[in-house]
Formats: sequence, structure tokens, C-alpha cells
Amino acid sequence: QVQLVESGGGSVQAGGSLRLSCVTSRYIFSVNCVGWFRQGPGKEREGVATIYIRTGSTYYADSVKGRFTISQDNAKNTVYLQMNSLNAEDTATYYCASDGGHYWSGSCLWGPRIRDHYTYWGQGTQVTVSS
Repeated sequence: QVQLVESGGGSVQAGGSLRLSCVTSRYIFSVNCVGWFRQGPGKEREGVATIYIRTGSTYYADSVKGRFTISQDNAKNTVYLQMNSLNAEDTATYYCASDGGHYWSGSCLWGPRIRDHYTYWGQGTQVTVSS
């Protein structure tokens, strides 16, 4: 499986900020969506934010709206997740993922079957927030 490259995780105090970066693969065909997902201890993987790279349209989980911002730098093939006002519930392993190949759902908004939509994944980066 082709993997994306993530960085920027770390430990931060509650109320602080982190910026995650994801360098996307240049050879994945027909990428429309890049997103950030996370999995906390004992929890299922959940969507955080996604971006439709053709238009810049974004989607956010309710839990992060107003605090997190997903953005892209086309020249660097990089997608960012700016995380502000972090709290302990944000502690998780964060994954960057993209769609690709021949799959196109018509939207970058994820559903419950995340891995059917987002099929290319990074290795994950740990974010720990101390309350």
C-alpha cells in the first residue's frame, strides 16, 4: 500500500496549538480528497477534516469545528492541519489519508466506512494533549 508522509505531532498543553503536515504521494492517480483522521485509545478511527483538493472545499467533524483548519499547499503537495485550542479529548494518533485510483464518491465528506473511501494512508503521528 502506498503511504503518505506525516509530521508535526507531539505533546502540548491544553489550550495550545499544533500543526500537522502531510506530504501526499505524487503517483497516486486521480486524487480528489485528502483528509485527517484520528484514533484515540480504545476508540474507533474517526474523521477529523478533509479537503477536496480541486476546489479547496473542506469538511470538519463537529468536535473540531472552529478549532481546526485543514489547508493545502499545491506546490508542495502538502496538506496541513492547524489545530488550535487543543484539549485532552484531542489526544490520538492522527493519520493522513487520500482517495485515489478509480474511486470517486462525489464528495470528500466521509462516512462510516472510512477505509473504503480513503484508501491510501500515512503511518500516523501521535498528538498528546495534557489537561
